[in-house]
Amino acid sequence: MVDSGEGTDSARVPTTVRGAGGLVAVEGAVAVIVAVVLLVRGLLGHDQTQTSGYGTAAWFGILGGAVLAAGVGLLLGHRWGRAIATIAQLLLLPVAWSLLTDSHQPVLGALLGVAAIGALVLLFAPKSNLWMAQEYGADPE
Repeated sequence: MVDSGEGTDSARVPTTVRGAGGLVAVEGAVAVIVAVVLLVRGLLGHDQTQTSGYGTAAWFGILGGAVLAAGVGLLLGHRWGRAIATIAQLLLLPVAWSLLTDSHQPVLGALLGVAAIGALVLLFAPKSNLWMAQEYGADPE
């Protein structure tokens, strides 16, 4: 049976996909929270320049919202969330490395690195790959 991914049966979504969705949703939620904090700091005049604070808040809000949507999409069994989640994890790996080295934030870097690698492992686990392939007519085992 070919499934468009628009309204999947929740029983058929593998736990690996749901786990990745949970990790990705948490990452997106953290980014949205950072956006709100930056916006409030900008409104209160704590930033050196308002443009920098508002621009960074917008960047975190837009990208964090997309990552949050991808995570929720995966939790609900929508295949479109995997592409966004995969790209986000690949972009977070150099951020984690930077936190570990140049930024001298090893705890944050380690947490982010473990989350990004964990999400990638779950996104490309055999059950996740088979679930994605079902849209193209692959038979489940």
